[in-house]
Amino acid sequence: MNDRYTLSTDKARLDATRIHELLAHHAYWARGRSAETVRQSIEHSLCFAVYEGTELVGFARVVTDYAVIAWLLDVFVVEAHRGEGIGKALVEAALGHPGLQNVKRWMLGTRDAHGLYGQYGFRELADPGAFMERINPDHR
Repeated sequence: MNDRYTLSTDKARLDATRIHELLAHHAYWARGRSAETVRQSIEHSLCFAVYEGTELVGFARVVTDYAVIAWLLDVFVVEAHRGEGIGKALVEAALGHPGLQNVKRWMLGTRDAHGLYGQYGFRELADPGAFMERINPDHR
């Protein structure tokens, strides 16, 4: 990531409306996610944002207990800024965050970025049968 970008964890700078627009309309995993859900997810997560000037061009968040588990999600880079190292900077910032250095297990989900996350030690689940999920069909 070059010098024209800045990375911040300051939630006061985040524009939830912009983040909602990016995720709900441009991210396969978040299509149709409601603005209220995005707002709540930001409120209850450790967030990372990359800006070009004042324009948000990249976003990621971590849901964690700061001890046992950290879930990296909603990693997104605006298309016009892809290939600039922003995705890597977001992952590195999350993994390097001082409060997350003793977390035992990091998790994430991806359909198409295995190469990116593999560079940081992520791999397919050793025992996928050990994990379960419950999805609320009415959630947006």
